[in-house]
Amino acid sequence: YLWWYVDAVSDDGRHALTVIAFVGSVFSPYYRRAHRRGVARADDHCALNVVLYTPGQKRWTMTERGAGHVTRERDSFRIGPSHVRWTGRALVIDIDEVATPLPRRVRGRVTVHPQGLSPFVAALDSRGAHRWGPIAPCARVEVEMAAPSLSWKGHAYIDSNEGDEPVDRGFTEWDWQRATLADGSTAVVYDVRQTGGRGDRVIATRFQPDGRAEAFEPPPRQVLPPSGWRIRRHMRSDAPAASCRTLEDTPFYARSVVETTLLGEPVQAMHETLDTGRLVSPAVQMLLPFRMPRRP
Repeated sequence: YLWWYVDAVSDDGRHALTVIAFVGSVFSPYYRRAHRRGVARADDHCALNVVLYTPGQKRWTMTERGAGHVTRERDSFRIGPSHVRWTGRALVIDIDEVATPLPRRVRGRVTVHPQGLSPFVAALDSRGAHRWGPIAPCARVEVEMAAPSLSWKGHAYIDSNEGDEPVDRGFTEWDWQRATLADGSTAVVYDVRQTGGRGDRVIATRFQPDGRAEAFEPPPRQVLPPSGWRIRRHMRSDAPAASCRTLEDTPFYARSVVETTLLGEPVQAMHETLDTGRLVSPAVQMLLPFRMPRRP
């Protein structure tokens, strides 16, 4: 699997978004079935996940598309009618999707301008089968959407994950967080629990706007309130969370905006928790097609 991840928050704090472009979607029930049959091809299970968080409304889309509807080149990735491309200076995402479960159009453009690019890559597991790289940990974003009609600017973050096996073979769960600090740098913490008794692994890194990386001592693991689906959540911070606003609440995944203290200063952190045991459970696998339709 391979994915590129973007999250962004508007300067006024009222709007947020995430965009994830998947090759070999780790959340796909169709890809999991293909693995069991021994006929899995990553390029046959691609998707553009778009979530818009706007006061009074939210739109979520993740339509999986087969290889016949996908074109992937060095600087361009077409997934059905949507298009992700790198211009050499910016990441441009042209979105043309339909939300679920209510079929509403999601159409517009997201342009991410990196302040600097980072060559940093780290193994998330002790075997090196899963890897993470923050491509542009400090960035600005311009959002121009026709459906729904909205326009805003803010700070953004781009990273990428890749793996040689399904995520549930490497991890039982993980917590991830990123926060913009007062000097414009970005602090990222990956806190993973590995399968097979291989223990925990924590990666704590601070990235300057020009992409330079510096490791820091991970702060203590703090307990966050469980999600609505009763997922256990934790984060690494100097003190317990002052507030935790959940943006995404599913049986196996939660995304939140958390106000806490990190590296000695108050921050607003984007945070996620993934429970892979929940992800691969038969009940969840049966429900996923209702949120993730497929165009083969």
